[in-house]
Amino acid sequence: MHANSTLILVALAGALGVATAAPAAENRISPEIESVTVTHQGESVTIARGHDRDATLPEAFQKTDRGCPPFCVQPMVAVPGVETIGELELLDYLKRIEQGDDNILVVDSRTPDWVLRGTIPGSVNIPWNTISRDNAGTFETPTEADTFRHVLADEFAAEPLAGGGWDFGEAKTLVLFCNGIWCPQSTANIKNLVEIGYPLHKLKWYRGGMQDWVSVGLTTVTP
Repeated sequence: MHANSTLILVALAGALGVATAAPAAENRISPEIESVTVTHQGESVTIARGHDRDATLPEAFQKTDRGCPPFCVQPMVAVPGVETIGELELLDYLKRIEQGDDNILVVDSRTPDWVLRGTIPGSVNIPWNTISRDNAGTFETPTEADTFRHVLADEFAAEPLAGGGWDFGEAKTLVLFCNGIWCPQSTANIKNLVEIGYPLHKLKWYRGGMQDWVSVGLTTVTP
């Protein structure tokens, strides 16, 4: 096809409101957002989308049959009153952290072996089993209970009460995620936190998790 013919077709497509393919170098996160810069483990990281139109999902996220249980499709709402968010909302929380808001914590609920394959820049890894209790609300060992209390006090900024229980008045807003809509780990953590009184409005759930994050080509980091 001649160059002039190509220009005519592009012009016609624009006149008819038909979207044309953008050059490979143009791949914004949204029409308004090109990239977001965050700090991850003391280093500056720019979150953007890739420019390789032939890129594919990492091998760990290519499987479709995983076995349920435990890898069951999660509901749209983890707990009534807890907001479910997407990528743009998560990026907004990361921006707020970067701008100095220390009342927000983005939590990767996965175990360290999964984090080694890549995580969301600006997140903190707190494995789901460190804040997971059994159906009776107890822990198997005193060490597990101590770890749970440590996470609540030192990571989430909750205050232990003298008579037992917790004061969540100054606790951080938590944005939790795991591997995706087939991963129950962050869902379980949210339920456990709600059961002990964590305020619903201070809990946010990125349901899509790493599966959705890598599906749209967003930047990941490894330890």
